[in-house]
Amino acid sequence: MSDTTASLRRKIDSASDLQSVVRTMKAMAASSIGQYEQSVRALADYYRTVELGLGACVRGSEPAAPEPRPNELTEAGAVGAVVFGSDQGLVGRFNDVVADHAIETLAALSGTPIIWAVGERVHGHLTNAGLSLVGRFTVPTSVTAIASLVGQILVETETDHGDGRATELHLVYNRPVSGAVYAPVSQRLLPLDDTWRRTLAERPWPTKRVPEVMGGDTATVRAFIREYLFVSLFRACAESLASENASRLAAMQRADKNIDELLEDFNGRFHRVRQSGIDEELFDVIAGFEMLAR
Repeated sequence: MSDTTASLRRKIDSASDLQSVVRTMKAMAASSIGQYEQSVRALADYYRTVELGLGACVRGSEPAAPEPRPNELTEAGAVGAVVFGSDQGLVGRFNDVVADHAIETLAALSGTPIIWAVGERVHGHLTNAGLSLVGRFTVPTSVTAIASLVGQILVETETDHGDGRATELHLVYNRPVSGAVYAPVSQRLLPLDDTWRRTLAERPWPTKRVPEVMGGDTATVRAFIREYLFVSLFRACAESLASENASRLAAMQRADKNIDELLEDFNGRFHRVRQSGIDEELFDVIAGFEMLAR
């Protein structure tokens, strides 16, 4: 059935309304990217400070430092993983990319996986892949809400889920690369083994003054480890959120361009149909005039 001017006008109005929504989402995504990227930059300095503090503790009294807990994974066969995705759609292949990377990462590890998903969408992708998940967290909607999520993750990962408590914990998330580009990464957060401690001990101190640990080595190391776990999880979540909004911004830009092309097509067809109607009316007038003139 051929289009009429009325039907084309309705299509143009609908496309224009959709474009308004898309441009609003573009603005929101661009605004959100800024706050999460700023948070990541601020965390970089704090993360470095925590690492320097841990390095000072390990370097100053390495023999007295508490040994890492026995690797319960070897006994219980449990490997923990926290996969960061999104709750909302319109993010392109954001969740597909991180889910595929999580599946590859877990396949390369030995032991029974204990998986937590941050986000409903990535939870669905992992479930469809045949993985069994023990929990799901809601994606934070702002920087201030990330701390609450980190606390929930730390509590949940300390819980025994039947296969043993997962002391080996991996984080899988998307990290911003440049602009709207992101890449999936994985980070082993636990256990804090000898290699990790040796790397910290070899890290150079930024000044010539030798640091001194106050208040007891064990208590100080534990306090720094808590901060290390917190800031590592916080940074992973912030980078995932920055990547999510970058992906959404890119998707909205593509949608905006497609709607522009669609509107151009609709407007062209509208003007052609309208002109055709005008021409038909003119022909009718001319034909009627000629009939009267005879």
